Amino acid sequence: MQTIRLDKLALQPHQRVLDLGCGEGRHALAAYWFSAAAEVVALDVNHKDVRTAQSRKNDFPQADPEKRCHFLVGDGLRLPFADHTFDVVICSEVLEHIPDYQGMLAEARRVLAPGGILAVSVPRAWPERICWWLSRAYHQVEGGHIRIFNARKLCAEIQSRGFDKISHHWAHALHVPYWWLRCLFWQRGADFAPVRLYHRLLVWDLLKHPPLTRFLEWMLNPLMGKSVVFYFTKRDLS
Repeated sequence: MQTIRLDKLALQPHQRVLDLGCGEGRHALAAYWFSAAAEVVALDVNHKDVRTAQSRKNDFPQADPEKRCHFLVGDGLRLPFADHTFDVVICSEVLEHIPDYQGMLAEARRVLAPGGILAVSVPRAWPERICWWLSRAYHQVEGGHIRIFNARKLCAEIQSRGFDKISHHWAHALHVPYWWLRCLFWQRGADFAPVRLYHRLLVWDLLKHPPLTRFLEWMLNPLMGKSVVFYFTKRDLS
């Protein structure tokens, strides 16, 4: 399930991509398998997630042998890369977890080449506020969400750091009811029947891509998409 749209990144065969806070590798692996990028680097502070991402890469046939995909454990506030290393930096559903998210944005800018693309997604504010209201545990678990972003303010903050906004969109409207159910019945767990059944629907939708649910999500995303996604280019301030 991708939140960042690869078509918005316009990846070229010579380019390098950093998936910053890659989690279990969904965007890094999509870029490796389905884009023209020459090299993809997936980095996360969580050892278990990085191992999972690596195992998923090995579960499928290798992409073009000329392409490379690396998985690293590292701190997004101290990236082990030189300035201007990457042509694209993806930071999806990460900033809401990070106390010093400004520091991570600064590092993303440092390693991004002038003219490169930064793709950022965070949870949309109003569906997220309902989750917080329904369950305190939802945002108090280890590694959970520590803030709710105002999308306009976040966009303006990123632009103030030397970026120009290209476009934005919303994503995953059909996931919002799942998380509301999950929060409402938090103490009963993910196996509670309403939660389990709705999750089964989401898995079916992910695997089958039926036209009806794809149309419903397209219609609902502007209203209640769970994530807001921004795309920026880095200005050359030299």
